[in-house]
Amino acid sequence: MNNEQILRKLSRRNFIRNAAIAGAGVVLLPSAITSCKKDNDDDDEETYEGHGFKEGVASFDPSQTQIILWTRYTPAAQEVTKPTILLDVAKDKDFKNVVVSQSVMVDTASDYTVHVDVSNLTANTKYYYRFRNEKTMAVSVTGETKTLPAAGQANEVKMAVVSCANFQAGLFNVYGAVAESDADVVVHLGDYIYEYPAGGYGASTATANLNRAHKPVGEILKVADYRERYRQYRSDEQLQKAHQLKPFICVWDDHEVANDAYKDGAENHQANEGDFATRKLSAIQVWHEYLPARVQDNAKIYRNFDFAGFVNLIMLDTRIVGRDKQLSYADYLTASGLNTTKFLTDWQNPQRSILGAEQKSWLAAKLNSSSAKWQVLGNQVLMGKMFMPAELLLIVAQIAGGSTDATLLTQYNTLVTQLVAIKSRMLQNDPTLTAAEKARVQNALPYNLDAWDGYPAEREMVYASAAGKKLVSLAGDTHNAWYSILTANNGQKAGVEFATASVTSPGFEAIFGSNPQTVASFEQANALLIEELEYLDASRRGYIMATFTANEAKSEWRYVSTINNVNSATTTGKSVVVV
Repeated sequence: MNNEQILRKLSRRNFIRNAAIAGAGVVLLPSAITSCKKDNDDDDEETYEGHGFKEGVASFDPSQTQIILWTRYTPAAQEVTKPTILLDVAKDKDFKNVVVSQSVMVDTASDYTVHVDVSNLTANTKYYYRFRNEKTMAVSVTGETKTLPAAGQANEVKMAVVSCANFQAGLFNVYGAVAESDADVVVHLGDYIYEYPAGGYGASTATANLNRAHKPVGEILKVADYRERYRQYRSDEQLQKAHQLKPFICVWDDHEVANDAYKDGAENHQANEGDFATRKLSAIQVWHEYLPARVQDNAKIYRNFDFAGFVNLIMLDTRIVGRDKQLSYADYLTASGLNTTKFLTDWQNPQRSILGAEQKSWLAAKLNSSSAKWQVLGNQVLMGKMFMPAELLLIVAQIAGGSTDATLLTQYNTLVTQLVAIKSRMLQNDPTLTAAEKARVQNALPYNLDAWDGYPAEREMVYASAAGKKLVSLAGDTHNAWYSILTANNGQKAGVEFATASVTSPGFEAIFGSNPQTVASFEQANALLIEELEYLDASRRGYIMATFTANEAKSEWRYVSTINNVNSATTTGKSVVVV
């Protein structure tokens, strides 16, 4: 394999892919709820089967006065007309204090999904809600949700931060843990579904007996495909429970469309799969059917939320609305090696964008106008600089590309040992260090050009817009957990990044194995060699509990012990407080 082939494999997903490859039902309407049917209706005695609110209930995009309430209704065979669904919202779980009662018709145009944006609610208030069909006597489970606090109404805000839930990679124990937590809201940073076929990425021998192969069996391309995949994911009881008990604020990442997507293409979209723009529009349509957001334009999901006056949560789309195609090192290889001059010119080009001009201007305005203590970016990909010594790139690329050459890991370990020793001597101000030794560590390049590292000029623009403010980046995408100190090119601290592990998708353990000593060595080496990185967990699945007060921001990285059997218990692997 030549160097070009090796570097072609150096993509974000290849780092974590290869080893992984080798509900709420129908219940009777309570007697307190009377039917609207007359005693002499012809169908009084008719029995309805196969119908109900099988995907449970959910709430989205809470504000101080509004919240979107969701369900999906499966009609009975006899329901030949569009079913009418009733929504009840109350301040008590027994529905004695009903504040909203309204009806909505559902049909195939929205895949029988229902989402109602309820308004005129009271801030910082818990509400209970349910959906029902008086004709069939079906009633959903009771959902619980809460409006956001206004300034002065709360001393702290708790966000459960999640991403990367591959149905066929394992059980959704992380969602179960989130449901049982005391989080006020769930912030989902994308990869809510995966587009791969049954038996594709995520499936493994460990998950073969879990009956979680993707449906439909092929890669999803059209509206009907995306709908079936969402219905499968929403059939999961632990995900249903999380949605039933917590309001969600969501953005998409790439897998809601296709792997490594950008504004007009994707790594996992080929010419024989049809027009990408059509596929993207289909994916966006279905995303909004199942994960509704309060936006004016369904293609523009960036928006912000105020929590108690001290948190400004800004949800971004760093994936498809404005992203230019990712760079690839392989495009800069020559017979004599990497054309560093050309790569650096293109890499540092200020015109290359991950946000797009409109979203970038919007973000700058939101940062500039907010007086909140914490400016929190709900962001798909890592913002922190993940620069590794350049000489590691070829070896890491071969490992990430799935090479089974046993000598590669030995070479990697030898090289990392040397580089760690040099970095340690540098930190100790060892006077015997040579310039050549220092250069081995300091000559560093970003390994993940799909992240903000691939768009460094625009990252600096964001840092400049947030200057003087307390910036926190929440990130997902990589399947691993990270804590980084964000630093501008001028050396000034720009903020911090709390990046969550995945719900199920495999992390670096898929490459380096699950031996605890090997994984720990890998984590420690990265934390030492990567300048901004303070913490890495490279092998566990979990979520972040981010707690904000007017004085501090705290991140707890919580992990489940398994995704191969139902167990939602968690342990805290790391806790960080920022003031």
